[in-house]
Amino acid sequence: MPRIDDYRKAVELGKKDLKDKNPKRIADLSGADFVVDSEGKVVIILNFLNRDVVITWPDLRFSYAGSDEELPVQQQVLLLHYLHGSKGSKILDKLIAYQEVPDGKFYLDAFVRRAKNPLVQAFGNRPELLQNVAMEAYGAAPDEHGDASVRVQALPGVPVVLILWRGDEDFPPDGNILFDKSISEILSAEDIAWLAGMVIYPLVGMAGKG
Repeated sequence: MPRIDDYRKAVELGKKDLKDKNPKRIADLSGADFVVDSEGKVVIILNFLNRDVVITWPDLRFSYAGSDEELPVQQQVLLLHYLHGSKGSKILDKLIAYQEVPDGKFYLDAFVRRAKNPLVQAFGNRPELLQNVAMEAYGAAPDEHGDASVRVQALPGVPVVLILWRGDEDFPPDGNILFDKSISEILSAEDIAWLAGMVIYPLVGMAGKG
């Protein structure tokens, strides 16, 4: 597992890759809002998991709107990679499984542990609860896969579809997490695995309170 020092180094590298680029173009390509505040300071506002993240420029400090607290370092790494990888690609409306992502097979075990298994364990016996908590947390929309599914807009160019199948006397509950094929142009397989976990963990926490 990466250490916190590794994440901090990744943040440094990510900021170095972006700081000399045009922030207006970065915002346009990533689906974010470009804002110049009353003091002439440039900020980018990026919607991440149904919350607005304010990114100051050029120091690239990440905080949630209305708060001065910085985002956790893992999320900063992911968002830096998203801003760097976004090229204005259109959503292709073609869903793929994680193992279809380039290098996805290499990280598949980690993806299953980090995202798929927690999803099934929390919601496999009550799939209808997934729709309720995902709509509450992310404004997710119901989808048409499996016995229950939702589409979460994790980032402006990154929809994530969570799917569950009920178990029966012969088979246990199962689930899957699908992505638009365009995600491969934006994020690496490792980033996608981390993103899936970031989508799932808050929902698992909400399910535990239900």
